[in-house]
Amino acid sequence: MLLINSAATTDAEAAEACRSSVEDWMAYDRAVQEAGVHVSGHSLADLTTATAVRVGPTGERTVTDGPFAETREVLGGYYVIDVPDLDAALEWAARCPGARGGGSVVVRPVAEFEV
Repeated sequence: MLLINSAATTDAEAAEACRSSVEDWMAYDRAVQEAGVHVSGHSLADLTTATAVRVGPTGERTVTDGPFAETREVLGGYYVIDVPDLDAALEWAARCPGARGGGSVVVRPVAEFEV
């Protein structure tokens, strides 16, 4: 599950109704752990700490601060959970505090490759 943060809404009443607290996140973390579906997960540091690396066609490397995305949404963290199917993953995503207040939780399966 990719936790996508978005810019704050300008509607103060709607923002307050959807706000999640640290306690909400702690309760969600505890629920995921206790359900036995947690594999891994982390919150990412503020976007201002990011550094981007790009390698050109001749191998030259460019390192820049950022990314300074042209979108109002940024990846804020992730959970890897082990559940039997998409419906179960969507249920956990809907319970996540990150899905409130204009944020979203994107559910994607982990790619599996044959070695």
